Amino acid sequence: MMAENTKTKDQKPKTKNQIIFYGFAALIVFTYFFGLTMPLVGPDEPRYAQIAREMFERGDWITPKLGGFDWFEKPALLYWLEIASYKLFGVNEFSARFGSAIFGLGTILSLCILGKSIQAPDKNNSAFSEWLTLIAASSIGLIVFSRGASFDIILTFPITAACIGFFIFDQSEKKSFTSFYLPLIIFYFFIGVALIAKGLVGIVFPAAIVAFYYLLSWKLPSRTFVFSLFWGTILSLVVASAWYVPMYQANGWKFIDEFFIQHHFQRFTSDKYQHHQPFWFFFLVLPLMTLPWLPFFLAAIFDFFRSQIANRKLQIQNTLSTQFSALSTFSFAWLAVPLVFFSLSGSKLPGYILPALPAAIVLATIFVFKFVQKSRARERALHIIAATVLIFVIIAVQFFVPDYTKHETVKDMIETANAKGFSDAKFVSLYTVSHNLEFYAAGRLERETDGKLKRFDDFSVLVKAIKNSPDKQILVVVPQGNIANLQKENGAADIETVAENGESAILLVKPK
Repeated sequence: MMAENTKTKDQKPKTKNQIIFYGFAALIVFTYFFGLTMPLVGPDEPRYAQIAREMFERGDWITPKLGGFDWFEKPALLYWLEIASYKLFGVNEFSARFGSAIFGLGTILSLCILGKSIQAPDKNNSAFSEWLTLIAASSIGLIVFSRGASFDIILTFPITAACIGFFIFDQSEKKSFTSFYLPLIIFYFFIGVALIAKGLVGIVFPAAIVAFYYLLSWKLPSRTFVFSLFWGTILSLVVASAWYVPMYQANGWKFIDEFFIQHHFQRFTSDKYQHHQPFWFFFLVLPLMTLPWLPFFLAAIFDFFRSQIANRKLQIQNTLSTQFSALSTFSFAWLAVPLVFFSLSGSKLPGYILPALPAAIVLATIFVFKFVQKSRARERALHIIAATVLIFVIIAVQFFVPDYTKHETVKDMIETANAKGFSDAKFVSLYTVSHNLEFYAAGRLERETDGKLKRFDDFSVLVKAIKNSPDKQILVVVPQGNIANLQKENGAADIETVAENGESAILLVKPK
């Protein structure tokens, strides 16, 4: 009887924790899919969504094109996800972002699996896994990039899955298929996926992370891992060949030149694509991506260096004593490689550093896990913080973000112009380039001979071009602040404001 009462008493906290975890899981999934129907913003989302649309409409899964011109800047994985979504949900914003949300959740699930695999100091693997899941899902960097139709989260998921596969293999004590060989297969398989996600960094990052981990751990790779480099590399290349081989067959040297030479090596070694930032840029961006867990991440970094200094002699003489300390070392190697690599690059954008975020999350979670052991009040407080972040994202997407997107998208203006009878009119840009037009005015854009959107910086030149066009009129996207001067100084054309959004406007221009 006493045993029965004890069992019931012990099970209550576990049942309560399970309810909390499943409640958070439902909230996380809802948050990551909520509001994906917002208009596409920025230069990348509409371009990538349109490239996938053109591939979808042509029935071509291999060669990316934009406006009918070859677009070899990125591999095909994001486009494949968008094409599949277009088939399921139609061509719309939700479909363009659906794959990113799935890969964001895939990153969270991978970290959850990592948490289950390691031996936490108090033997409570489940609790550590739950905290890892919760902190990952509520980190602002992962939330933001999982909601955008861009390549950063598309690379982050396979890099995360590959790194976790390697770590589980490295820490396995039993040479069974599921705990030893399968994680190693997963490691190489997802390297192949990462190659299709964003090119050569898909193999450079995992290889460098593993090498740096062995260096920090003061140990040599096992014979099994060394042997796997032969068959594993072949597996990775076979997976990647699903796109690279037919892409080369279809486009030859042009693909090699544009994709590898220009968009890999020249992007890294120069500021050709005008994304210059100082060396320390990512040392600021990465910590900010961990919000609201930034204090725990910084404390974890401090603890890691302190322990490295204090235990250096012990670590030289012995292997790492626990999986928990090994996880800290591996996570630091995982964080450091992308951070140093992209800091040395001549081209920097915030999303580049996203593959390092899961490592930062793991380090922060290790500190959080120790922090909450001392008090149930601390655990409740952090649960509230995580829930608040997720609920705030939902509220912001519902009530505040739409006002922002109105000024960042031409969607509403295009719909207004179409309603006024200009659904077939051509578009050009004056004093600006709106890449938002790529998706919302597809097939109606005037382009240069190299495929870039037509931009005019001289109104008189624009008027002459319109006179020589068959339609003798054109829709012009122009910054709002330039309209008054155009109307005041212009005498060569009639100008009518068709639509405006506060930042820019669509004008109908007809030469007199």
